[in-house]
Amino acid sequence: MEKIAVTGYAAEGKSVARQDGKVYFIEGAVPGDVVDVFISTNKKDWGEGKVTHIHEYSPERTTPFCQHFGLCGGCKWQMLPYEKQLEYKQQEVAQNLKRIGKIALPEIMPIAGAADTIHYRNKLEFTFSNKRYLTSEEIKAVPPPPGGGFSEPAVLERSSESEEPQILPLGSGGALGFHVPRIFDKIIEIKTCYLMDEVNNTIRNTIRDFAIENNYTYYDIKQHTGWLRNIIIRYCSTGELMVNICLGYEDETETKRLLDHLLQIVPAITTLLYTINTKWNDTIYDLSPQTYYGKGFVNEQLEDFTFKIGPKSFFQTNTKQAEKLYSITRDFAQLTGEEIVYDLYCGTGSIGIFLSKLAKKIIGVEAIPEAIEDAKENAALNHITHAEFFAGDVIKICNDEFFAQHGRPDVIITDPPRAGMHEKLVIKLLEIAAPTIVYVSCNTATQARDIALLAEKYAVEKIQPVDMFPHTHHIECVALLKLKN
Repeated sequence: MEKIAVTGYAAEGKSVARQDGKVYFIEGAVPGDVVDVFISTNKKDWGEGKVTHIHEYSPERTTPFCQHFGLCGGCKWQMLPYEKQLEYKQQEVAQNLKRIGKIALPEIMPIAGAADTIHYRNKLEFTFSNKRYLTSEEIKAVPPPPGGGFSEPAVLERSSESEEPQILPLGSGGALGFHVPRIFDKIIEIKTCYLMDEVNNTIRNTIRDFAIENNYTYYDIKQHTGWLRNIIIRYCSTGELMVNICLGYEDETETKRLLDHLLQIVPAITTLLYTINTKWNDTIYDLSPQTYYGKGFVNEQLEDFTFKIGPKSFFQTNTKQAEKLYSITRDFAQLTGEEIVYDLYCGTGSIGIFLSKLAKKIIGVEAIPEAIEDAKENAALNHITHAEFFAGDVIKICNDEFFAQHGRPDVIITDPPRAGMHEKLVIKLLEIAAPTIVYVSCNTATQARDIALLAEKYAVEKIQPVDMFPHTHHIECVALLKLKN
């Protein structure tokens, strides 16, 4: 489609255009653009597509600050001023809660934006690959072989799903950076990333340079070969810095050389680990990271609470905004010191611990046993004796015997994953009938669905969106639900 006018914002980072009675959801455009679009999905009443050319730029646009914008999927909204990003996120929260929830709602409070829109993440993961993603410009710059046809060696490449494959010379090199969106085996070579403090660039580029100097091999995801696989960096507000380098196989001599070199160049590292991963997937949760230097973990701070974070621990990736999110959750809970608080999907216990000073008792429930062990350790670290944490399914755990032993909840905090709460848990919450539920969500569409189900017994009194991830379409939202009389 050519020269289509983009008229509005839809959801999840896509904009809206209308033509010939159909609605099109477009990736890579902002309201006010006039664009050409490659249509990838074409239904009777709607379609989806991606911008291939911009004829007229919207006055809403601003200049992206990152050289990798448009390729990397990390910060897709850099072309929008931050105030506009917040406006569209607020709009999406309202649309989802009203359209999907279909219940009476209070006025939605203004979104809590971030003071820092760059260098805000405390965790980043980079991937090595022997297949570097090639841009359209690089493909066009490849000269044709003398006499036509293909010369050897050559390789079939494509720069995106919408373009025809191209024959390119081998030797385009490996890459260390981020995955190309929707292309599992190609990595974008990242020179500078603004998501974390500059230290992330120093670490990544130091390792890359040393790898090139020493001819280290990068992982091949299809052949399951190569030595260097991943770098995981955790940089805390306390100044503690943890680096975990994932390797495809044991090589004691070269591992020592690499890690010693990194410590020499980046003395700010407080914990350095390596993990041998011989599996086909990149997850480290069933592996054993080895501490090479330091104490093997870092400490993060939220207000005056300390949290121990190991190489496999989950923790909110934006520390400052997590503090804001948890403060809103605490305010919504309206604690007086007499309440028993149940923290569902409690993870490593961060929300419950953050609320603990104002609660009579904290009961945390989480399906992942390792997270519960972290929660118990964090409670002990903060000298909290009135919090208990349990591993298992909340539907099975929260029975009459459990309530008799630990007390029925006065306040329930629920912080489910993007899929929202299981319907059985919603039924369980209706059965428990706690006076107050505070629903913390990272997906307002599933939050709206669950709130609609809870409307049988609960009314929504407050809604507060929170922006945890500037320059992305992701939104957190806190809702206060009160039991109807």
